[in-house]
Amino acid sequence: MARDVQITFDCADPAAVAAFWAEALGYRLQDPPAGFDSWDQALTAMGVPAERRNDASALVDPEGAGPRLFFQRVPEHKQVKNRVHLDVRAAPGLVGDERMAALEAESERLVSHGATRLQRHEPAPPLGAGHIVMADPEGNEFCLD
Repeated sequence: MARDVQITFDCADPAAVAAFWAEALGYRLQDPPAGFDSWDQALTAMGVPAERRNDASALVDPEGAGPRLFFQRVPEHKQVKNRVHLDVRAAPGLVGDERMAALEAESERLVSHGATRLQRHEPAPPLGAGHIVMADPEGNEFCLD
């Protein structure tokens, strides 16, 4: 039986990291519970104090196809390279110079939203199509593929 998957990010600032990934992936903030016009309204009704309102955030694919992304505040900062990372498919179907130009354009766009460019890997046929390694605003690595 296939299962739904949620991808969880540990971070210091869930709202900011969620905003970055919403921009990177075209996702949107998950709607507040039924009966509430905003998350602030829902959290007030739940008795969540102001200083705890950025403890978590969640994004959903507006088309309902991709996994839910959940961002949770943790006290420790990232220490080492991720063992699992996301590949953001920014150049599907493209090859060679056209592919790398599309990846470069997406890299520049995401840097303007707080990402850091880490490394470019040139195409190495037949198996290596080329990609760019990036990090989100809190240092979580991902690839533009």
